[in-house]
Amino acid sequence: MLRQKEKMMSKLKIAVQKSGRLSEKSLEIIRTCGIKISNGDRKLITSAANFPIELLFLRDDDIPQYVEQGVADAGIIGENVVLETGKKVVVKEKLGFASCRMSLAIPRDETYDGPGWFEGKRIATSYPGILSDYLFRNGITAETEVTSGSVEVTPGIGLADAIFDIVSTGSTLLMNGLKEVEVVSRSEAVLISSPTLTSEKSDILSKLLFRIRAVKNASENKYILLNAPNSAIPAITKILPGMKSPSVLPLEQEGWSSMHSVVREDEFWEIIDRLREAGAEGILVIPIEKMIL
Repeated sequence: MLRQKEKMMSKLKIAVQKSGRLSEKSLEIIRTCGIKISNGDRKLITSAANFPIELLFLRDDDIPQYVEQGVADAGIIGENVVLETGKKVVVKEKLGFASCRMSLAIPRDETYDGPGWFEGKRIATSYPGILSDYLFRNGITAETEVTSGSVEVTPGIGLADAIFDIVSTGSTLLMNGLKEVEVVSRSEAVLISSPTLTSEKSDILSKLLFRIRAVKNASENKYILLNAPNSAIPAITKILPGMKSPSVLPLEQEGWSSMHSVVREDEFWEIIDRLREAGAEGILVIPIEKMIL
């Protein structure tokens, strides 16, 4: 009877990139949520062993269309692909990985004096939709050369005067004699869903999002333990508010306490310096596996 119920239970179909920069990160965040999946033999479809989801491994450019059409209920894809395809999907969560910029770049020896530089120029890109929108908003008339290959080489071979492409570190631009001059938009991996999910699948998605947010919160924060004289507690409390306020526990040594709290990763070093100045000693910093707010 239990097995029959399991077979009848709906599964949330999630499309992920079958290969490429998002593939492993997508699987990693799902596994970090405590969901057991396996794709060792690179099947096109695989089910989780302990959570009602099914993964579909697809080309990244196809994912928004399949989610819009309901072939997949949700998908993990770069925000840039969602913008480029213009499909009717719902962005449910930014996932905090695969961050990049969508930027315009020109030959390094060119003098750049603003967006007007692109007037009448040829711009090579794999993202003509996003580029066209930018040019329209800035009143620029330019020729778009659509290419699916290595966009960075096009100015060097005379196919284009400039490029519009994804930029992560900028090293590829540098190697091809280019410089980044305009950031048009920023992108990261996002979880998208169909706007027409059933209530049952919406519930599954909500449970998955709950787990993903707990993992994200943990990765963005650190747990701190420190010792401090009781006289320093008010000053340290102002530095370490924690989720509500720091935990304060008396130590065996009279006049001293242990304080426990959480700090954001991007504020970590600044806060550590301020804690030391306020009188904190024996500071321990511990990674957080999950964090439920």
